[in-house]
Amino acid sequence: MTVTKIGLGLAALGRPEYINIRTGVDFDRSKSAFKTNAFNMLDFAYQKGVRFFDTAPSYGLGEQFLLEWKTARAHKDIMLSTKWGYTYVANWELGFRGKHEIKEHSLSKLNEQWTVSKALLPQLSIYQVHSATMDSGIITNRAIHERLFQLKKEYNLHIGISTSGSNQSEIINHAKHIKVADELLFDSYQVTYNIFEQSTFDALQDLKSKGKTIIIKEALANGRIFPKKQLNDTLEELQTKYHTGRDALALRFIIDSLEPDYLLSGASSNIQLDQNLKALDFKLSLDDLQGLTALKRDTTTYWSERADLVWN
Repeated sequence: MTVTKIGLGLAALGRPEYINIRTGVDFDRSKSAFKTNAFNMLDFAYQKGVRFFDTAPSYGLGEQFLLEWKTARAHKDIMLSTKWGYTYVANWELGFRGKHEIKEHSLSKLNEQWTVSKALLPQLSIYQVHSATMDSGIITNRAIHERLFQLKKEYNLHIGISTSGSNQSEIINHAKHIKVADELLFDSYQVTYNIFEQSTFDALQDLKSKGKTIIIKEALANGRIFPKKQLNDTLEELQTKYHTGRDALALRFIIDSLEPDYLLSGASSNIQLDQNLKALDFKLSLDDLQGLTALKRDTTTYWSERADLVWN
């Protein structure tokens, strides 16, 4: 039905707190419990046919868990992606006050984090700038561009860039022109796109026409598709029509409207991932697709609401 592949992101699997709307959830938040759950999730995902796994140093122990799992299982057919530019600083402290992760798009940070991330080779296929913004300097830093190009050639990597915020399209439109040695630097783009945030549609269509790899993150809007009272009853009606959950509908919307190469599930349990994967079992009608498209929100409002979400 589609060429889109659902992958597993480790953002919620490698650290005890994450940005979402979850409240009143009590579970074992020890490092050992998270490692056990991460391995269970990775094994279950592989069993269900998932082959693309995405992580980052700022996902707590997510990158370490993925590396240990890769080494232990020795699967040859998996495709891994990681990033550089953010550092996890909450140190597993529950209720940590302040920023849980700090951005630094410097050459020294790139070299520091690559030293660890390269252990994911040879399954590491995509190496990304983590959440590029105009003010971080990554778009104009030639030294970093040249270093990424060097890694691209030496290790046969696809170099990617991920974006967040209300100016995602602006970042994409700058990044797609960056060249080193007369060759375009970025091969893949990881972007927030979901029922509520659709502002990058045109920019992503342009990238697709140029053969770039498209990876979609935050497909469930950090859980904001789940409250029962939203703009209207569209999601609730479609749940009944397609005999599936809101998560699968939200994922299927992205598949049918955008057809990205990879769509990341941020599931933190086997049950959640199993429900997410049901998005591959049906196709939305044109009318239903248009109905979901109409739920999009103003980009500035969307990102303002996201900024107000708490780490819990």
